[in-house]
Amino acid sequence: QLQFVESGGGLVQPGRSLRLSCAPSGFTLERYAIGWFRQAPGKEREKVSCIEQDDSAYYTDSVKGRFTISRDNAKNTVYLQISGLKPEDTGVYYCAVARACPSSEYNAWGQGTQVTVSS
Repeated sequence: QLQFVESGGGLVQPGRSLRLSCAPSGFTLERYAIGWFRQAPGKEREKVSCIEQDDSAYYTDSVKGRFTISRDNAKNTVYLQISGLKPEDTGVYYCAVARACPSSEYNAWGQGTQVTVSS
C-alpha cells in the first residue's frame, strides 16, 4: 500500500517553529506534486501548501509568509517549515501525492502528525 509517513509534530508555544517531514513508503516522490494538508479539531481537512515537480510552491492565504514547503528528492522527503506558529495552526498534518497541485485527487495518505500550539 502506497502511503506517506509524516513526522516532526509536537506541542509548541505560539511564535515558535517546527519542521514537518513526510517520506513515502513504497514509491519515489520525484514525479509527483506533494501537498500538505491540515485538519483542525472539528473542521474539514484543508490543503495548506503544495509543491510541484519543478519546485513551484503554493500556499493557502492563512499560512503565506509563515510556511515554507520544500522537497529533497535525494532523500525522498518533503518538508514543511512552519514559523510563527499560532494556536489556529493546531491540527493533524498530512501529506499526499497528486499529478499536479491544483488537482482534487490526492492519494497515499499517511497517519499524519499532530501539531498543537499552546502556551
